[in-house]
Amino acid sequence: MSRSKKLAERLNSFNEEVISFVENSTEGDWSAIGAEGWPLGVTARHIGANHYQAVSAVKMILKGEKLPVMTVEQITEYANRHAREHAECTKSEVLDVLRKQGRMLVDFTGGLEDSELDKAGYLPALGMDMTVEQFIETVILQSGNEHFESIKAAAGK
Repeated sequence: MSRSKKLAERLNSFNEEVISFVENSTEGDWSAIGAEGWPLGVTARHIGANHYQAVSAVKMILKGEKLPVMTVEQITEYANRHAREHAECTKSEVLDVLRKQGRMLVDFTGGLEDSELDKAGYLPALGMDMTVEQFIETVILQSGNEHFESIKAAAGK
């Protein structure tokens, strides 16, 4: 099996786990505050709406385009603004975002050639070059999982 297909399978498994967690969360869980300072529902929405959308940066890397110059602080402020704007998100809305954006991410990743996973781009926020595979591993899986662990802890699960 190709590396891109294996990576897509890992992304799909992660997304299915987040979806299952959200589906099974109680009303009390929904407002539990995680390490980010956001309610569980907002953090779950952040995973689907922000981390999964990082595929747009992958597309830029693949085209040889430079990524926007953003600091970690700017990225954090963007995430906090998103959290404020979606503070009243519903479980149904979050599940819709996770399903749609997750499917788009999995399909896109699974359709990559393994050689495309090795293409690198410069990430200004991290001050380093990163391959497409490293980007997906770090920005989507690792960081997304940190948020997922935060909401599980907030819900006591």
